[in-house]
Amino acid sequence: MFRMFKDLSIAMQVLVLIALYVFLYLPILYIVYVSAQADAIWPFPPHWTGEHYVNLWHNTDYHTGARNSLIIGIGTGVIASILATMGAIGILKYRLKGSKIIAALFLSPLFIAHILIGISSLMFNKTLLGLPGNIFSAIIANATYATAFAFLVVLAQLARYDWRLDEAAMVFGATPRRTFREVTLPLIWPAIFGAFIVSFLLAFNNLEISFYNLGATPTLPTLAWGSLRHGISQELYALAALINAAVFAFLGLLYVLLRVGVIRLSFKD
Repeated sequence: MFRMFKDLSIAMQVLVLIALYVFLYLPILYIVYVSAQADAIWPFPPHWTGEHYVNLWHNTDYHTGARNSLIIGIGTGVIASILATMGAIGILKYRLKGSKIIAALFLSPLFIAHILIGISSLMFNKTLLGLPGNIFSAIIANATYATAFAFLVVLAQLARYDWRLDEAAMVFGATPRRTFREVTLPLIWPAIFGAFIVSFLLAFNNLEISFYNLGATPTLPTLAWGSLRHGISQELYALAALINAAVFAFLGLLYVLLRVGVIRLSFKD
Protein backbone atom coordinates (compact mmCIF):
# COMPACT_ATOMS: atom_id res chain seq x y z
CA MET A 1 0.00 0.00 0.00
CA PHE A 2 2.79 2.42 0.91
CA ARG A 3 4.58 1.63 -2.37
CA MET A 4 1.40 2.38 -4.30
CA PHE A 5 0.97 5.79 -2.63
CA LYS A 6 4.64 6.57 -3.24
CA ASP A 7 4.34 5.74 -6.95
CA LEU A 8 1.17 7.82 -7.16
CA SER A 9 2.94 10.75 -5.50
CA ILE A 10 5.82 10.55 -7.97
CA ALA A 11 3.37 10.38 -10.88
CA MET A 12 1.55 13.48 -9.61
CA GLN A 13 4.84 15.36 -9.25
CA VAL A 14 5.77 14.46 -12.82
CA LEU A 15 2.37 15.63 -14.10
CA VAL A 16 2.65 18.92 -12.21
CA LEU A 17 6.15 19.46 -13.59
CA ILE A 18 4.96 18.75 -17.15
CA ALA A 19 2.02 21.12 -16.70
CA LEU A 20 4.38 23.80 -15.41
CA TYR A 21 6.68 23.50 -18.41
CA VAL A 22 3.71 23.54 -20.80
CA PHE A 23 2.37 26.69 -19.08
CA LEU A 24 5.76 28.42 -19.30
CA TYR A 25 7.00 27.43 -22.74
CA LEU A 26 3.95 26.66 -24.88
CA PRO A 27 3.21 30.37 -25.52
CA ILE A 28 6.80 30.87 -26.64
CA LEU A 29 6.64 27.88 -28.97
CA TYR A 30 3.31 29.12 -30.32
CA ILE A 31 4.77 32.56 -31.10
CA VAL A 32 7.67 30.95 -32.95
CA TYR A 33 5.20 28.80 -34.87
CA VAL A 34 2.94 31.72 -35.82
CA SER A 35 5.91 33.83 -36.90
CA ALA A 36 6.49 31.39 -39.74
CA GLN A 37 2.83 31.08 -40.80
CA ALA A 38 1.04 33.03 -43.51
CA ASP A 39 -2.10 33.43 -41.37
CA ALA A 40 -1.70 34.56 -37.76
CA ILE A 41 -5.42 34.47 -36.89
CA TRP A 42 -5.86 30.74 -37.50
CA PRO A 43 -2.48 29.23 -38.45
CA PHE A 44 -3.93 25.77 -39.05
CA PRO A 45 -3.26 23.91 -41.24
CA PRO A 46 0.31 25.24 -41.40
CA HIS A 47 1.33 27.37 -44.35
CA TRP A 48 5.03 28.06 -43.84
CA THR A 49 6.55 31.35 -44.95
CA GLY A 50 9.52 33.56 -44.13
CA GLU A 51 7.86 36.74 -45.35
CA HIS A 52 7.42 38.20 -41.86
CA TYR A 53 11.13 37.90 -41.13
CA VAL A 54 11.90 39.59 -44.44
CA ASN A 55 9.50 42.43 -43.63
CA LEU A 56 11.07 42.76 -40.20
CA TRP A 57 14.53 42.95 -41.75
CA HIS A 58 13.46 45.75 -44.09
CA ASN A 59 11.64 47.74 -41.39
CA THR A 60 14.20 50.37 -40.34
CA ASP A 61 12.12 51.44 -37.32
CA TYR A 62 12.85 48.12 -35.64
CA HIS A 63 16.55 48.47 -36.48
CA THR A 64 16.63 51.84 -34.74
CA GLY A 65 14.63 50.52 -31.79
CA ALA A 66 16.89 47.50 -31.41
CA ARG A 67 20.00 49.70 -31.46
CA ASN A 68 18.57 52.06 -28.83
CA SER A 69 17.44 49.15 -26.64
CA LEU A 70 20.91 47.63 -26.81
CA ILE A 71 22.54 50.94 -25.89
CA ILE A 72 20.20 51.40 -22.93
CA GLY A 73 20.65 47.79 -21.82
CA ILE A 74 24.45 47.85 -22.02
CA GLY A 75 24.76 51.27 -20.38
CA THR A 76 22.41 50.28 -17.59
CA GLY A 77 24.20 46.96 -17.10
CA VAL A 78 27.59 48.61 -16.77
CA ILE A 79 26.43 51.28 -14.30
CA ALA A 80 24.28 48.94 -12.22
CA SER A 81 26.89 46.17 -11.97
CA ILE A 82 29.62 48.63 -10.92
CA LEU A 83 27.46 50.32 -8.28
CA ALA A 84 26.16 46.98 -7.00
CA THR A 85 29.67 45.55 -6.71
CA MET A 86 30.96 48.60 -4.87
CA GLY A 87 28.00 48.52 -2.49
CA ALA A 88 28.23 44.78 -1.81
CA ILE A 89 31.99 44.93 -1.15
CA GLY A 90 31.59 47.92 1.14
CA ILE A 91 28.88 46.22 3.19
CA LEU A 92 30.37 42.72 3.41
CA LYS A 93 34.07 43.50 3.61
CA TYR A 94 34.19 46.46 5.96
CA ARG A 95 31.12 45.78 8.13
CA LEU A 96 30.54 49.47 8.81
CA LYS A 97 27.88 50.83 11.11
CA GLY A 98 24.69 51.57 9.26
CA SER A 99 25.35 48.92 6.62
CA LYS A 100 21.79 47.65 6.98
CA ILE A 101 20.47 51.12 6.18
CA ILE A 102 22.76 51.30 3.13
CA ALA A 103 21.52 47.89 1.98
CA ALA A 104 17.93 49.04 2.42
CA LEU A 105 18.63 52.11 0.27
CA PHE A 106 20.07 49.89 -2.46
CA LEU A 107 16.97 47.68 -2.37
CA SER A 108 14.34 50.43 -2.02
CA PRO A 109 13.70 50.79 -5.80
CA LEU A 110 12.33 47.22 -5.75
CA PHE A 111 9.23 48.52 -3.95
CA ILE A 112 8.55 51.48 -6.24
CA ALA A 113 6.36 51.20 -9.33
CA HIS A 114 8.07 51.59 -12.70
CA ILE A 115 5.84 54.47 -13.68
CA LEU A 116 6.79 56.44 -10.56
CA ILE A 117 10.50 55.86 -11.21
CA GLY A 118 10.02 56.98 -14.81
CA ILE A 119 8.13 60.18 -13.96
CA SER A 120 10.31 61.14 -10.98
CA SER A 121 13.49 60.48 -12.98
CA LEU A 122 12.19 62.64 -15.81
CA MET A 123 11.44 65.54 -13.47
CA PHE A 124 14.74 65.20 -11.58
CA ASN A 125 16.88 64.93 -14.72
CA LYS A 126 15.11 67.80 -16.43
CA THR A 127 14.73 70.20 -13.48
CA LEU A 128 17.92 69.67 -11.47
CA LEU A 129 20.40 68.14 -13.93
CA GLY A 130 19.19 69.92 -17.03
CA LEU A 131 19.09 66.68 -19.01
CA PRO A 132 16.50 66.47 -21.78
CA GLY A 133 14.67 63.28 -22.54
CA ASN A 134 17.27 61.16 -24.33
CA ILE A 135 19.03 57.82 -24.15
CA PHE A 136 21.49 58.98 -21.47
CA SER A 137 18.72 60.03 -19.09
CA ALA A 138 16.92 56.75 -19.81
CA ILE A 139 20.08 54.83 -18.88
CA ILE A 140 20.34 56.70 -15.57
CA ALA A 141 16.66 56.06 -14.79
CA ASN A 142 16.89 52.37 -15.62
CA ALA A 143 20.11 52.04 -13.63
CA THR A 144 18.29 53.35 -10.56
CA TYR A 145 15.91 50.40 -10.70
CA ALA A 146 18.30 47.74 -12.04
CA THR A 147 20.96 48.41 -9.41
CA ALA A 148 18.68 46.90 -6.76
CA PHE A 149 18.52 43.57 -8.63
CA ALA A 150 22.22 43.67 -9.44
CA PHE A 151 22.98 44.32 -5.78
CA LEU A 152 21.04 41.19 -4.77
CA VAL A 153 22.93 39.08 -7.32
CA VAL A 154 26.37 40.30 -6.22
CA LEU A 155 25.48 40.22 -2.53
CA ALA A 156 24.33 36.60 -2.72
CA GLN A 157 27.64 35.54 -4.27
CA LEU A 158 29.98 37.69 -2.19
CA ALA A 159 28.39 36.45 1.03
CA ARG A 160 30.47 33.27 0.51
CA TYR A 161 33.68 35.08 -0.41
CA ASP A 162 36.67 34.63 1.94
CA TRP A 163 37.98 38.15 2.54
CA ARG A 164 41.09 36.72 4.20
CA LEU A 165 42.44 36.21 0.67
CA ASP A 166 42.57 39.99 0.25
CA GLU A 167 44.19 40.42 3.63
CA ALA A 168 46.84 37.82 2.77
CA ALA A 169 47.64 39.60 -0.49
CA MET A 170 48.11 42.93 1.30
CA VAL A 171 50.26 41.29 3.97
CA PHE A 172 52.65 40.28 1.20
CA GLY A 173 52.87 43.85 -0.07
CA ALA A 174 50.04 44.20 -2.60
CA THR A 175 48.29 47.55 -2.71
CA PRO A 176 44.48 47.64 -2.33
CA ARG A 177 44.14 48.38 -6.04
CA ARG A 178 46.40 45.51 -7.05
CA THR A 179 44.67 43.21 -4.58
CA PHE A 180 41.31 43.94 -6.15
CA ARG A 181 42.66 43.60 -9.70
CA GLU A 182 44.63 40.37 -9.22
CA VAL A 183 42.83 38.60 -6.35
CA THR A 184 39.27 39.81 -5.82
CA LEU A 185 38.13 40.52 -9.37
CA PRO A 186 39.24 37.18 -10.92
CA LEU A 187 37.20 35.38 -8.25
CA ILE A 188 34.04 37.48 -8.20
CA TRP A 189 33.70 38.30 -11.91
CA PRO A 190 30.95 35.69 -12.48
CA ALA A 191 28.83 37.51 -9.90
CA ILE A 192 29.49 40.85 -11.62
CA PHE A 193 28.71 39.29 -14.99
CA GLY A 194 25.45 37.90 -13.62
CA ALA A 195 24.52 41.32 -12.27
CA PHE A 196 25.26 42.84 -15.67
CA ILE A 197 23.05 40.30 -17.46
CA VAL A 198 20.13 40.85 -15.08
CA SER A 199 20.44 44.63 -15.38
CA PHE A 200 20.75 44.44 -19.16
CA LEU A 201 17.60 42.35 -19.51
CA LEU A 202 15.61 44.61 -17.18
CA ALA A 203 16.56 47.75 -19.11
CA PHE A 204 16.29 46.14 -22.55
CA ASN A 205 12.70 45.02 -21.90
CA ASN A 206 11.55 48.01 -19.88
CA LEU A 207 8.73 50.16 -21.18
CA GLU A 208 7.51 52.52 -18.45
CA ILE A 209 10.84 53.90 -17.21
CA SER A 210 12.31 54.31 -20.68
CA PHE A 211 9.10 55.73 -22.16
CA TYR A 212 9.05 58.77 -19.85
CA ASN A 213 12.75 59.52 -20.32
CA LEU A 214 13.15 59.02 -24.07
CA GLY A 215 10.61 61.32 -25.61
CA ALA A 216 10.21 60.32 -29.25
CA THR A 217 13.29 58.07 -29.29
CA PRO A 218 12.08 54.56 -30.19
CA THR A 219 13.01 51.30 -28.48
CA LEU A 220 11.76 47.80 -29.14
CA PRO A 221 9.25 47.86 -26.22
CA THR A 222 7.86 51.26 -27.24
CA LEU A 223 7.55 50.19 -30.88
CA ALA A 224 5.78 46.98 -29.87
CA TRP A 225 3.46 48.89 -27.53
CA GLY A 226 2.66 51.50 -30.17
CA SER A 227 1.87 48.90 -32.82
CA LEU A 228 -0.71 47.24 -30.55
CA ARG A 229 -3.07 50.14 -31.18
CA HIS A 230 -3.47 48.89 -34.74
CA GLY A 231 -3.47 45.18 -33.91
CA ILE A 232 -0.63 42.74 -33.58
CA SER A 233 1.43 42.68 -36.76
CA GLN A 234 3.13 39.47 -37.71
CA GLU A 235 6.48 41.26 -37.70
CA LEU A 236 6.06 41.38 -33.92
CA TYR A 237 5.77 37.59 -33.85
CA ALA A 238 8.99 37.37 -35.84
CA LEU A 239 10.69 39.85 -33.52
CA ALA A 240 9.57 37.93 -30.43
CA ALA A 241 10.78 34.66 -31.96
CA LEU A 242 14.22 36.12 -32.68
CA ILE A 243 14.57 37.59 -29.18
CA ASN A 244 13.56 34.29 -27.58
CA ALA A 245 16.00 32.44 -29.81
CA ALA A 246 18.79 34.78 -28.72
CA VAL A 247 17.90 34.28 -25.04
CA PHE A 248 17.86 30.49 -25.30
CA ALA A 249 21.11 30.54 -27.28
CA PHE A 250 22.73 32.60 -24.53
CA LEU A 251 21.42 30.25 -21.85
CA GLY A 252 22.83 27.31 -23.79
CA LEU A 253 26.21 29.02 -24.04
CA LEU A 254 26.13 29.81 -20.33
CA TYR A 255 25.37 26.17 -19.55
CA VAL A 256 28.32 25.02 -21.65
CA LEU A 257 30.64 27.48 -19.92
CA LEU A 258 29.46 26.20 -16.55
CA ARG A 259 30.02 22.60 -17.59
CA VAL A 260 33.57 23.17 -18.84
CA GLY A 261 34.46 25.24 -15.76
CA VAL A 262 35.02 28.61 -17.44
CA ILE A 263 32.34 30.05 -15.13
CA ARG A 264 32.03 28.85 -11.55
CA LEU A 265 29.33 29.58 -9.00
CA SER A 266 31.67 28.93 -6.08
CA PHE A 267 34.78 30.73 -4.88
CA LYS A 268 36.35 27.47 -3.70
CA ASP A 269 38.45 25.15 -5.86
